[in-house]
Amino acid sequence: MAEAPRADLLVLFGGTGDLARRMLLPSLYFLDADGFLPDGFRIVATARAEMTREAFVEMVQADLKARAEGVDEAVWKRFCARLDYVAADATTVEGLAALKPHMAGAARPMFYLAISPSLYARVCAALAAAGFAVDASRIVLEKPIGRDLESSRAINAAVGAVFDEDRIFRIDHYLGKETVQNLIALRFANTLFEPLWNNLTIDHVQITVAETEGVGERWPYYDEYGALRDMLQNHMLQLLCLVAMEPPSDMEPDSVRNEKVKVLRSLRHFTRADAQNASIRGQYTEGVVGGRAAPAYAKERGQPSDTETFAALRVDIDNWRWAGVPFFLRTGKRLPERRTSIVIQFKPVPHSIFDGQASEDLIANRLVIDLQPDEDIELLLMNKAPGITQGGMRLQSLPLSLSLLRAYEGPGARRRIAYERLLLDVISGNSTLFVRRDEVEAAWRWVDGVADAWREAGMAPKPYAAGSWGPAGAFALIERAARAWYD
Repeated sequence: MAEAPRADLLVLFGGTGDLARRMLLPSLYFLDADGFLPDGFRIVATARAEMTREAFVEMVQADLKARAEGVDEAVWKRFCARLDYVAADATTVEGLAALKPHMAGAARPMFYLAISPSLYARVCAALAAAGFAVDASRIVLEKPIGRDLESSRAINAAVGAVFDEDRIFRIDHYLGKETVQNLIALRFANTLFEPLWNNLTIDHVQITVAETEGVGERWPYYDEYGALRDMLQNHMLQLLCLVAMEPPSDMEPDSVRNEKVKVLRSLRHFTRADAQNASIRGQYTEGVVGGRAAPAYAKERGQPSDTETFAALRVDIDNWRWAGVPFFLRTGKRLPERRTSIVIQFKPVPHSIFDGQASEDLIANRLVIDLQPDEDIELLLMNKAPGITQGGMRLQSLPLSLSLLRAYEGPGARRRIAYERLLLDVISGNSTLFVRRDEVEAAWRWVDGVADAWREAGMAPKPYAAGSWGPAGAFALIERAARAWYD
């Protein structure tokens, strides 16, 4: 892959917001600590809040000091010199005029829109009118890009009218996680797995994104999107694509993304019958999570709502590799634990040569990829239990672990923020881990079909107690296929 010129300036819209303070600015600090930020690279944060540069710098320093890693004074001195702040209304040319003197000398600016997607079109139009969207500039968009296919197309068209596709970086922070990238290495850097990665040896796949927290103050946003549009349309479908895609010819951005689009286009369309038999919607009621009382969604919102906070679906991929292999996806809030995992369940051995207890002990191989809270890849294998027993051999299952924390522990080791990898890629112009326009629209097309099927079937969310694993229907969904959730 030809190396693109590195960006020399980051303009961070929404620079005082939660995402910028918790993820983006700390990620940039750690990139600087590791020597990855180019010499002379500057960071101009902007928001509507009136604030001096000094007050902004103090806020960033306080946020960094509150982290477990602390602040290295030498690194902070260098990083602090890169920081600037401008109060501006980014939706108008007049508002952006305040930025101009702070961008002087930048030949390759990158613009990060850590703001509401409803403002993307206006900000891009203002950037073009102000003359900031030069040929070498790049723009980063946070999800969700639209609420459905129609609104997604409108946003993409507005951004595309100002920036060429190869300069648009649609970010999904899950793709920056070490274990997600390691999934690519696991599949395509080892001869062991790829011959087995098909419907001849894999029984089914489970993808779970479980959260313990509720919607809290985010309910105005969440009530419009729900679990289907907030989590499944982007994070979960991206994970599904990485599991299911064909080997790309190389690691060029379009080679990888072409294969992901093929998967999305192979997803079986949801019908009204599928909605009733292969999916479940849920909404949490009051309960107990982590030993603490948790209020119902309706109480947090202030009134009843038909928004789902839990969704589970059986997804089928209609191609040669995956025909007949069900993919079970579930995501929800106020679940018993915070966990994101991918489970590849292999088929049992075709014939057991073992008798008695050994035959009863036999368990099919399973590959479990944990993304959070721990980053681990674990392969479950059968092994002879140590010792001598009457009546033949005893078997037991043992895990082979590729724990990143254990493998790379030691002085200075830390768990990276997913945004570090992605920000560095934008600076370098590498779009491999970013989502292309046709990917976004293919995902929305399929998700819209699910939402339409729910609507046609009149499926209201089923209640589930906070602290449980969702409505009873989620267990019935997978049991109908003679499988069980891996918990």
